[in-house]
Amino acid sequence: MALLEIDSISCFYGDFQALFGVSLHVDEGETIAVIGANGAGKSTLLGAVSGLVAPAAGDVRFDGASIGGLPAHRRVSIGISLVPEGRRVFPSLTVRENLLIGGHRGRSGPWSLRRVFELFPALEGLAGRWGNALSGGEQQMCAIGRALMANPRLLLLDELSLGLAPVVIKPLYATLAEVAAEGTTVVLVEQDVTQALATASRAYCLLEGRISLEGATAELSRDQVIAAYFGV
Repeated sequence: MALLEIDSISCFYGDFQALFGVSLHVDEGETIAVIGANGAGKSTLLGAVSGLVAPAAGDVRFDGASIGGLPAHRRVSIGISLVPEGRRVFPSLTVRENLLIGGHRGRSGPWSLRRVFELFPALEGLAGRWGNALSGGEQQMCAIGRALMANPRLLLLDELSLGLAPVVIKPLYATLAEVAAEGTTVVLVEQDVTQALATASRAYCLLEGRISLEGATAELSRDQVIAAYFGV
């Protein structure tokens, strides 16, 4: 059963159209990847799901119900959490405070401060450090932990590897298997095609605001991905 259904959405920023009738679905418990170059519309797509961008046309449904009219904070309450591009950790709050803010809606579920520290042991030792004193990888762990503290049914990850060294990226991706094992559905937006396809069961490729390719990751060839990614 589809947990998330995106039905022919179009999104604009002023006169600029970022998405053109995009449709996709994500089944409960599934991890999917949305890949594409800069400006393809990936972050806009997540914004439409999380409530940060209002589609001009089409519909977004969560667990069978339309959520087009729900503001972002209400979407957190029903189980949708976003890890934004660039992490956006609160710089003047400690790691612990950042995490506790993520859980302020009080949704029940497996994720707690203790459980996040088990997932990211490095964060426990940094619990009292200010957000602006963290490295890029530490900020990403904190941002993921903050989103998990809301006990989401659907976790949206925007550019997980952006600006991070390969030695940091690999363990971050390893944690996604643990997140999925808790029953969380994951939508991963990523430019790192290799990592994304190795993690997800299905993938969609966006090109200039349109779906250029979709399918099971195990069945997508390198040539198909390159053609869809670059439009060649």
